[in-house]
Amino acid sequence: MIPDTSLFQVRLARCEADRLAAQRLRYRVFVEELGGDGPLVDHAGRFERDEFDPVDDHLILVDTTCDAAALDHVVGVYRLLRSDRAAAFGRFYCDSEYDLGPLRATGRRLLELGRSCVDARYRGGTAMFLLWNALADYVLEHGIEVLFGVASFHGTDVGALELPLSWLHHHHLAPQPLRVRALAGHYQRMDLIPAAALDRRAAMVAMPALIKAYLRLGGFVGDGAYVDHAFNTTDVCLLMDTAAMSERHKGFYTRKHEMRS
Repeated sequence: MIPDTSLFQVRLARCEADRLAAQRLRYRVFVEELGGDGPLVDHAGRFERDEFDPVDDHLILVDTTCDAAALDHVVGVYRLLRSDRAAAFGRFYCDSEYDLGPLRATGRRLLELGRSCVDARYRGGTAMFLLWNALADYVLEHGIEVLFGVASFHGTDVGALELPLSWLHHHHLAPQPLRVRALAGHYQRMDLIPAAALDRRAAMVAMPALIKAYLRLGGFVGDGAYVDHAFNTTDVCLLMDTAAMSERHKGFYTRKHEMRS
């Protein structure tokens, strides 16, 4: 049963225990559930980590009834990397999968979203909604203009994913100024089924919930998918232009801004 939302806190990680708990949650989801791996994954300690963790902000959902000392208090996480920090660090995470030249050429304030996950016990409730509310505050505070990041389909069998991938290509391809492209060598074309042969309902059933949520906010996808065998996923790059969001969602952000003023 999902705890009462009054027992949740949503905030940026502020201590080593927060960061370790976020990495422990990521291990449960990305390694134990989805079969992923990576060069800096600590299997003995059960931490999923990489070189970006020291420079990212970790937006965490905390269940205050859980024991922080046991590192089980973080039950949801979003990893956030702003363009100013990425420039100082030298790159975004997505640079390893997509040519981000079009995004950089815009000169706009960018925010990369990554490693989004929620503990299995808290899915289907308000956990992601609470994280997204806090993300809206972060976007406003830092004047973010474009959000982007990879979102994953489980598995690397592209044949099993041809319906949702084709739907994304034909109906949600990013406008040219924002159209990043998957890197050669891992590039997988997504126009696998003609547009006229697609069934919207079936495509949506096969679409991961997080991707559907981005699409409802007016999100786009880049050109091509990236097949990541190490992480056992097929990735698409999702992008959201905050200036082009639907009026309904722009109103949501505006109301939050007015409430904070």
